[in-house]
Amino acid sequence: MNDPYYWQEQAVPSQAVEHPQATTVLLLGVLSVFCCGALGPVAWVLGKRAMDQIEASQGALGGRTQVLVGYILGVVGTILMALIGILFFLMVLGGNADGNA
Repeated sequence: MNDPYYWQEQAVPSQAVEHPQATTVLLLGVLSVFCCGALGPVAWVLGKRAMDQIEASQGALGGRTQVLVGYILGVVGTILMALIGILFFLMVLGGNADGNA
């Protein structure tokens, strides 16, 4: 403890390895919102699993921010897909109610 540089050695953070699916979850989440809503549940499930693994690693795995953003976008994409499906269903029902069928 008599080393004057002891505090500097402790201040250097260790580098965490990025979770192998962090970029995948982020990409799936973005695609679920902007392109294909069916990818939303996939991003949601993979994101939850990756978040659990990152938390369990106690700092050995990184990429938490990417996974969290992908997870949230997956939830949003799933909700948008459901709303668009309901809207489509209502439009089909409304089209048949006019007597045109």
